[in-house]
Amino acid sequence: MTSLMRTLTAALLGLMLPALGAQAQTVKAGIAAEPYPPFASPDASGKWTGWEVEITEAICKAAKLDCEITPVAWDGIIPALTSRKIDAIFASMSITAERMQTIDFSDKYYNTPAAVMGPKADKFTATPEGLKGKIIGVQVATIHENYAKKYFTAAQIKSYQTQDEANQDLVAGRVDAVQADLLALKVFLESPDGKACCDLKGEVKQDVEVLGPGAGVGLRKGDDAMKAKFNAAIKQIRADGTYDKISKKYFDFDIYGK
Repeated sequence: MTSLMRTLTAALLGLMLPALGAQAQTVKAGIAAEPYPPFASPDASGKWTGWEVEITEAICKAAKLDCEITPVAWDGIIPALTSRKIDAIFASMSITAERMQTIDFSDKYYNTPAAVMGPKADKFTATPEGLKGKIIGVQVATIHENYAKKYFTAAQIKSYQTQDEANQDLVAGRVDAVQADLLALKVFLESPDGKACCDLKGEVKQDVEVLGPGAGVGLRKGDDAMKAKFNAAIKQIRADGTYDKISKKYFDFDIYGK
């Protein structure tokens, strides 16, 4: 190789390396495969939209990561993370001590209360006394299933693969109540089935040990670099107004919580 060729090659590599270094890291962002409005739902073309999808994209942009939305069945989403089929969980997953035995979490990016919904004609409260003898529908492998089993011991707990299945069984009269995230229940109550059938019976008593302090990004144990990037990104979009701009499209209150 001549001296001129060596000089040109070195110069070309010098131009290429910064560009290669600037490429964003690709991250498979796992979301639950079933619709969960207003957080995530597929549109007519199959594209996933919703508050959590937009927040995921904003967090990834702030973290300078190229995130690929990857739907995974809810009850298999943690195994998908630990087996490296996905790299992070953005699926309204509450930060709990039980889950932290298996995975790590970022700081929370939102927090809303849990509540109970039931038929309009049936008057009861979201308490162990109010739900005594009733059949309560919950989504499997959720904080709501854990909470109901801990507190509503005088009720029958019926678990479903998706929240929509639990809601539809409530409409059909096969369960007496369902417990879920307050926002998800409010969205259902705005639907034709929800308006005709049901109303909120109240929020359940808070138990941080079971319900957690909020939803965070689920990460593999020891993935401290990714955790630091997401924590910094969450702080950035909270500070620069991006978080509020997205949230105001969906909610008329502060979803971040206390």
